[in-house]
Amino acid sequence: MTIERGLRAVAGAVVLAGTALATWHSPYWLLLTAFVGANLLQSAFTNWCPMVWLLGRCGMQPCVPKA
Repeated sequence: MTIERGLRAVAGAVVLAGTALATWHSPYWLLLTAFVGANLLQSAFTNWCPMVWLLGRCGMQPCVPKA
């Protein structure tokens, strides 16, 4: 699995978990979903995301190898 696919998997899992927890536990869990959305939005403009760094440190490879 590449970093890009791992990032989408983690983001999707956290959004689904936050939504489920908001439904069954407390609506404050929607703040987690909002945080993930805000982080994805800022990474679109800055090309920096902490999860990309973390997944790289875990050994995942990017789609395009660095030159």
